[in-house]
Amino acid sequence: MGLTTNSEIVVRTTAEGAAGRAPLLRIQNVAKSFGKNVVLRDISLDVAEGEFLTILGESGSGKTTLLRIIAGFETASAGELWMGEERLDRQPPYRRRVNTVFQSYALFPHLTVEQNVAYGLRVAKRPEAEIVSRVGEALEKVKMSAHAKSKPSRISGGQQQRIALARALVNRPRLLLLDEPLSALDANLRRQMQVELKSLQREVGISFIFVTHDQEEAMVMSDRIALLRSGELEQVATPREIYGRPATAYAAQFIGHTNLLKGEVRGGVVRCGLLTWPAALPDGPALFSLRPENIRLAAGNVATAGRVRVRGTVRHQAFHGATELIRVECGDGMMLVVRTPGSGGPLDAVELEFSPTDAGLVRESPERI
Repeated sequence: MGLTTNSEIVVRTTAEGAAGRAPLLRIQNVAKSFGKNVVLRDISLDVAEGEFLTILGESGSGKTTLLRIIAGFETASAGELWMGEERLDRQPPYRRRVNTVFQSYALFPHLTVEQNVAYGLRVAKRPEAEIVSRVGEALEKVKMSAHAKSKPSRISGGQQQRIALARALVNRPRLLLLDEPLSALDANLRRQMQVELKSLQREVGISFIFVTHDQEEAMVMSDRIALLRSGELEQVATPREIYGRPATAYAAQFIGHTNLLKGEVRGGVVRCGLLTWPAALPDGPALFSLRPENIRLAAGNVATAGRVRVRGTVRHQAFHGATELIRVECGDGMMLVVRTPGSGGPLDAVELEFSPTDAGLVRESPERI
């Protein structure tokens, strides 16, 4: 089976993900502790020019701490940051060509939209003509020129988010950091802003590092996802790869729904409870990820050639509009979650089938299976 350790998977996918583009930011062996509390452990990660990288993780995983270290608001306990040939972690925040958009947006309520955007340039004492030109350009990029004279209280949450982006972009950073900037928006506006933010990133052409705990948001927006777990990188990969080829059980379960099938390979045959299928794998324990949408309700009494079939009893059926999520008990305590098109009504006994090629091997080290 050629099992590899989790750390080996992370190193390989990081290198592959940035292939073909020169690294803008290089994070090397970064660690952070607050007293005895270790928040980050040996983080190494490259960010390419023009890349949209999402740092994804649950609360307490260390994602915001890593962002603050890049911005210069926290100092790493160990490790280095490089931007090109420059040692970034030795520079104060105001010397770094890095800007941050915070969750709260942090707009000044007494200033107009254009005054908010111009604030950093005025502090830097740029010429007035340059300020006017750059503010106008930034507002045009985020489609907020018509609201230049408005106060933040007079515009919507989504518009405030665009102003926070314009204020960051007006300083012409090489790297933009975004700390869960969409979390305060309602669901519909959040989906709209995901599309707009990704389009804006492509238009301005600078690298974005986006922090979120929302896996759907990460999947929609990212070129690559860096999944953090308890201060360590669990997997770094494109959204398609991390969904279709999760490196660990944690990655498989955190990114969408999945069925984790724990089995044994003997003589070229996988056995997971009642399920068996041929596989060109060495003997030993194995773990597979089978996504619910890759299991279908079988038609007829004869299994389709090359597919695995099992009978089960429906224990729960949830309507999700165009699809339904069904929990099926298949004996030996095995429960499979199945996503199907609308079934048209309640189900009881069903036959399920799936292709063995859809049961992806999760390359956990043997001691973690």
